[in-house]
Amino acid sequence: MKRLSIYASIAFMGVTLLLSGCVSNKKFRSLQASYDEMRTKEQALNQKYQESQQQLSSANTRLTSLEDQIASERANVKSLQEALNQCLTSSNQGNVNISKLVDEINASNRYIQHLVNTKNKSDSLNLVLTNRLTRSLSREEMQDVDVQVLKGVVYISLSDNMLYKSGSYEISDRAGETLSKIAKIIMDYRDYDVLVEGNTDNVPISQPNIRNNWDLSVLRGSSVVQALQNDYGVDPKRLTAAGRGEYNPIASNDTESGKTRNRRTQIIITPKLDQFMELIDKAPENGPVTDTGDRSGDTTIVAPIQQ
Repeated sequence: MKRLSIYASIAFMGVTLLLSGCVSNKKFRSLQASYDEMRTKEQALNQKYQESQQQLSSANTRLTSLEDQIASERANVKSLQEALNQCLTSSNQGNVNISKLVDEINASNRYIQHLVNTKNKSDSLNLVLTNRLTRSLSREEMQDVDVQVLKGVVYISLSDNMLYKSGSYEISDRAGETLSKIAKIIMDYRDYDVLVEGNTDNVPISQPNIRNNWDLSVLRGSSVVQALQNDYGVDPKRLTAAGRGEYNPIASNDTESGKTRNRRTQIIITPKLDQFMELIDKAPENGPVTDTGDRSGDTTIVAPIQQ
C-alpha cells in the first residue's frame, strides 16, 4: 500500500478540516506553518550532509596522494642510487659529481621519513582514540558497538536495537550510558569533527509521520546529534547529522541477520583537514633536491572510537 508523504498528509488534513468547519483558519495556518518549517529543516539537513560528504571525499583523496608521494620518493632514491653505482663502476662517468648524488639521496631519504612520520602520527592518534573508547565499553556494550579504523577514518557503528526505541527515532534509555562514553572521547579530542549518519535496511517504513527510509535515517542521525549536544555538552559546531537510508548496506538484505547489520547509526570522527595539512606541509629543511612536484597531498582521517 502506498503511503502518503507526511507533508501531503498534513496539507490534506488541514484542507479537509477547514472545509468541514472542524478547525479555524488560525489552526489551518498553524498546520501550514509547521509544514513549511519541516521542509526548511529538511533542506538544511540535506545541505549540511552534502558538505560533510564532500569534505570526507576530499580527505580520502589527500591520504591516497600522500601514499603515492612516499612510493614516488622511494623510486627516486632507487634511481639515484643506481646512478651513483654507475659513477663508481664506470670509467666513462668521470665528470659526474658523486657528492651531489649523495646529497640528493640523503635529502630524498629525509623527506620520505618526514612523510612516513606524518602518516604514522595521524594513525597513532586514531589508534589511541579507538583504544580509549573500547577500553571504556563493557562486554555487553561491545555486542552492540563496532569500532573500526578504515583508511585513516574512525567509524563507531551502533546497532538500532540498542540505540532507539522499537520502530522509532527516539533514543532509548539503555543507550544513554554508551553515548556518554562516546561523548567523553569526542570532548577530549576537540580538534576532531563528528558526522552522525543513520542507515536502514530496505524494508519500507510505515509510520504516518515518516515518509520513507531516507526520513527515518536522517531523523535517527539528528536524534544522536541532539543527544550529544543537549545531554553531553558537545559543541554543535563540530556535529553534522546525516542519513543514507537503505543505500549504504554492509550486508545482504535477503536475510534477517543482514537486515539487522544494515540497521545502524555510524559516528564518524575526523580530524580537521586544515590542521592535518599544516603538519604535512612542514617539510624538513634541505628537502629533496630533485623535487619537482607539489608536496601537499590530500589526506582525510576518520576513525571509529574504541577504548
